[in-house]
Amino acid sequence: MRPDTSGCLSAVEASCGPGSSIGSVRPYDIGAFERVTEEEMTYPQPWLQDDGSMLHFFTKYTGVRELYFETSSDGVTWSEDAKLVGIREIGDERGGHYQVSSSNGRKVGTFFNRHPDGVVDRRTDLYYVESVDAGATWQTVRGESLSIPLVDVNSRSRVRDTARASRNVYLKDMVFDEAGNPVCLYVTSGGHEPGPINAPREFRITRWDGDAWHTSVVASTGHNYDMGSLYLEGDDWSVVVPTGRGPQTHGTGGEIEIHQSDNRGDSWQFERVVTRGSPRNHGYVRRPENAADSFWYFWADGNPDTFGVSRLFIGDSQGHYKMLPYDMKTNRVKLGLAQSSN
Repeated sequence: MRPDTSGCLSAVEASCGPGSSIGSVRPYDIGAFERVTEEEMTYPQPWLQDDGSMLHFFTKYTGVRELYFETSSDGVTWSEDAKLVGIREIGDERGGHYQVSSSNGRKVGTFFNRHPDGVVDRRTDLYYVESVDAGATWQTVRGESLSIPLVDVNSRSRVRDTARASRNVYLKDMVFDEAGNPVCLYVTSGGHEPGPINAPREFRITRWDGDAWHTSVVASTGHNYDMGSLYLEGDDWSVVVPTGRGPQTHGTGGEIEIHQSDNRGDSWQFERVVTRGSPRNHGYVRRPENAADSFWYFWADGNPDTFGVSRLFIGDSQGHYKMLPYDMKTNRVKLGLAQSSN
């Protein structure tokens, strides 16, 4: 996880055991990498700041999933791990969290849910914290100081109390708008089991406008793990999500679609189809950092009901997409003409 000022590319590989951070040996070159650190970390989310420093959000399995962070001025030497969140209700023996984070170069922020009594199938509620000094201090979106680790279920960092409505929360993406206000994309549902029993499942946006939080429904979806990405361009906002019905009806993913808002997320409209008539569900749409429009998002397909082939795709803002080669026989391959379902 080396800072971009050196031009070195970075990657993190992690599982439920030790995780490794690796950096490219030469700037802007993927020919060779070397290990920088090896430590206990899962779900790594490293962020580069404008001054070249880095803040790395990650999770530790302490019997449950608790949130930690570390910092570095150069991507090589890292601080001691600091526990950020470990919320437990009174009477709970265990807790736990998942998170989705972002940086605008000047501050970092993270939205997270909580797992009542450590049960991930009951993940609920939505919280948000941020730091404007590389993790030295933490605050609410209103600038109220917070002491870490956060442990109180009724913390001032809580944005939405979805537990009271018996709704689960599945986090998908987070970005800052041009004013530095955080925006979160997530799915709510009635429970963890797939199928119609826990419908409706809805992609939702929760955003801060500088004075208050606002929440809106983007579109209905078919599975809790339908993953999408969020794009903000002034007042025009878009999400790329697998909300179209796919061939594996109750499995993760579906057909990729784009939904659009021209009023900063207050209301949403279907904009266009990306994939149609697919043999396998498409899912896990992700947004590259600082990418060109021809690489606006990428995803994979697959049959969630059985083990089998999975192919990679990249797409642009107009819904054109290309499938990457399944087998690479050379170091470089020129992709064919963009496909489109429109």
